[in-house]
Amino acid sequence: MLTKLSQIVVIYILFPALAAAAPKIEHWVTDNGSRVYFIETHALPVVDVSMVFNAGSARDTPLKQGVAMLTSGMLLEGSTGLDSKAIAEGFEDRGAEVATSSLRDMAIVSMRSLSEKEYLDPVVTLLAKVVSDPVFPEKSFAREKARSITSLDHSLQQPATVGSRQLYEYLYKGHPYANHPEGTHESLASIERKDLLNFYKQFYVASNMVIAVVGDLSLAEAKALTNKISVKLGKGEKAPVLPDVSPIKAKEIRINFPSTQSHVISAYLGVKRDDARSLALKVGNYSLGGGGFQSRMMDEIREKRGLSYGASSYFLPMQQSGPFIASLSTRNDQVDEAHMVAKEVINEYIKTGPDKDELQLAKKNITGGFPLTIDSNKKLVSTLAAIGFYSLPADYLDTYIDRVNALSREDVAQALREVLGSKNRVTVIVGAGKKIKTN
Repeated sequence: MLTKLSQIVVIYILFPALAAAAPKIEHWVTDNGSRVYFIETHALPVVDVSMVFNAGSARDTPLKQGVAMLTSGMLLEGSTGLDSKAIAEGFEDRGAEVATSSLRDMAIVSMRSLSEKEYLDPVVTLLAKVVSDPVFPEKSFAREKARSITSLDHSLQQPATVGSRQLYEYLYKGHPYANHPEGTHESLASIERKDLLNFYKQFYVASNMVIAVVGDLSLAEAKALTNKISVKLGKGEKAPVLPDVSPIKAKEIRINFPSTQSHVISAYLGVKRDDARSLALKVGNYSLGGGGFQSRMMDEIREKRGLSYGASSYFLPMQQSGPFIASLSTRNDQVDEAHMVAKEVINEYIKTGPDKDELQLAKKNITGGFPLTIDSNKKLVSTLAAIGFYSLPADYLDTYIDRVNALSREDVAQALREVLGSKNRVTVIVGAGKKIKTN
C-alpha cells in the first residue's frame, strides 16, 4: 500500500504540468553559520531538505580511509534515548524518507516530508536531533565495519572497481582525492569507534554545512526550519581548503585479473566545479563520449569495429581538479586494438573539438534535456545543494540554457585543448590474466 507521501508523488508524476518552471533561488546564512539555498514551490505539499557537509573521503587520513563513509552511514543508527528502530519508525510513521550518502567531496543527509505542520514539525525535530546527537553504538559500529569489509571484498571482484581505484591512486598521488571512499582492508581493520566520533566532531558542524530546501514553504517558514536544524549543531569551523592537485606524468598501468573482459580506463586531470570552462567541456564531451550512440567513441569503437558494447567519457569537476575519464570494456584478445582506437579518437578530438553539426547536436540535447534534470523536487534539491556547496552563481539555473547556446566552436575547442592537451594521460587496463593482490 502506498503511503500518503507516495500517493502524492504518483499524482505529480502523472501530471507533470504541476511542476513550476524557472525557479527563483533564495539564499542566506543561518544564525549558527550554515549557508542555505531555498526554492519555494507549491506544486506539491512536500518539502525536500539536503544537508551537505564538507566531510567526504577527502577528509580521511591515508591510514584511516573509510572513516568518512562509515560516519555518514551510521548517523541514523542511534541518538541519545533513541535506537535505530525508533529513529526509523519516527520518520516512517509520518511518511517521511531519510537517507545518508558520502562522496569524495561531501557527505549528505537528505529528507523528504509532507509539508503539513503535523507531519513536518516532528520530522524536522527528529532530523535535527539525529544529526546533532549521534551516538554511534558499538554494536552497530562492529556490524557496519564488517559489512564494509564484505562490500569491499565484493567490489574488488569487479575489474572496473580495481581499475578505478588504481587510477585515483596514481592520478591523485599525495592528494586527499587519492583516498578510497570505501577504504582499504588495512584501513578498515584499523578504524575504531572513536575515529568516527572525532571525525564527526570536526566536520559535522554548522559552519561546515550547506542546507538546500525545496518545497511547499514560505521564505519565513524555510528560515525557521533551517535555523531549527542548524542551531542544534556546534558552530565549529569550515573544513580547510583542499590543496591544489599537482600535475602527474603520463603512465600506463596493466593489472592482471581473471576475467574474460578487460576494462580500460584513461584519465586526465580536469577542472574544479566552479571553473568557467566547465560548461564548454560538458558540451565538448557530448560528442566525444558523453552522447551515447551520438558520440565518436561509441561510433568508432562499437559501431564501426565491434570492439565493445559501450565506450564513454565524462568530466567530474570537484572542489579541486576532478578527473576526465574515458572507459570501455572489451574481450581480452582485442584489448590493445580497442585501447589504441580510443586513444586515437580522443587525441584527434582534442585537436579539433566538435564540428559544426556535432556542436549543434550537443547543444540541442543538453539544453533540451536540462528541464528533465530539475523536473522534480528531489532532482531540484540535489542541484540546489551542488550550487550551494560549490558556491556557484545564484542565477545558475536561470542562465544555464543561454550560456550553453552562447558557446562557439572555438570556445569548446579551446577549453578541450587547455584541459586535455597536456598529454599527461593515465591509463589503467585490468584483465586478461591471473588475479594479483589488490588493496
